[in-house]
Amino acid sequence: VQLQASGGGLVQAGGSLRLSCAASGTTLGISVMGWYRQAPGKKRELVADITNGGSTNYADSVEGRFTISRDYANDMVYLQMNSLKPEDTAKYYCKVTRRILRDYHYWGQGTLVTVSS
Repeated sequence: VQLQASGGGLVQAGGSLRLSCAASGTTLGISVMGWYRQAPGKKRELVADITNGGSTNYADSVEGRFTISRDYANDMVYLQMNSLKPEDTAKYYCKVTRRILRDYHYWGQGTLVTVSS
């Protein structure tokens, strides 16, 4: 599976951005698609993910501000980010899990989001 993320950039606090991630290659068996982020000097953390059944999971810090969605037909996942804060500044990574007897995890190259105060 290859993942291509896009949509990052520089935005002022309170603004919005929409991240997109397209999965290609052997996408059969994709079970979960999600977004993680890593700020400088910090560990990578889950932002949000969404299952094949549409169940979503959000980090407490983004609940109510970010919305994850999927285009199942085209193997894409989106992250709509509203009311952005400087502490949301990080590199955002798309992650996909394929379940074929066991879980296989794939990461995209990351897209940088910078929120200025």
